[in-house]
Amino acid sequence: MRLRVWALAALLAAGAMGGGLAQDAKPTQEPKPAQIDRNGVLILIRSSLLALDQANKSGNYTVLRDLGAPGFQAANTAARLGEIFASLRRDKIDLSGVAVLDPQLTLLPQIESSGMMRMTGFFPSAPAQVKFELLYAPVDGQWKLFGIAVSLAQSGPVAPQPAPVAAPAAPAPAAPAPAKRPAKPKE
Repeated sequence: MRLRVWALAALLAAGAMGGGLAQDAKPTQEPKPAQIDRNGVLILIRSSLLALDQANKSGNYTVLRDLGAPGFQAANTAARLGEIFASLRRDKIDLSGVAVLDPQLTLLPQIESSGMMRMTGFFPSAPAQVKFELLYAPVDGQWKLFGIAVSLAQSGPVAPQPAPVAAPAAPAPAAPAPAKRPAKPKE
């Protein structure tokens, strides 16, 4: 089972973070590690994914939208978020396990050239892993959700299916048993 859902506020929208595509040609900076502790990372990841889980369960995406950065709010109405995450809701995907499981980060929190913080990872759960990519914008000294991607993937490696076994060939006829000689008469 593989399901991927995106709700990214228009990253390339002109003015989203003060820089349009046709403005000053500044060299892009390489991402740098974010200065955030483990607890801060856990709070951001869990609160974002649990807000999505509650929105999916209630069908009300207003709180998820309102928790986001201004750019996220501008790009996404509650109705649009409902459409984006309709497949998660329809399939009754339960994300509540993220409250107690520890995420495994595949991309440590880093600050992008836009000033936003990005992190990716997964929750090693069964039967499916919850994979995520989160993007946060700095707003009034806090990190606010700017983009969220969630996907489900099979947990662990999958063994290949065995090739179908052909029906066994008809057994070869048995070799004829040696003929018995008549017993010699006793004298």
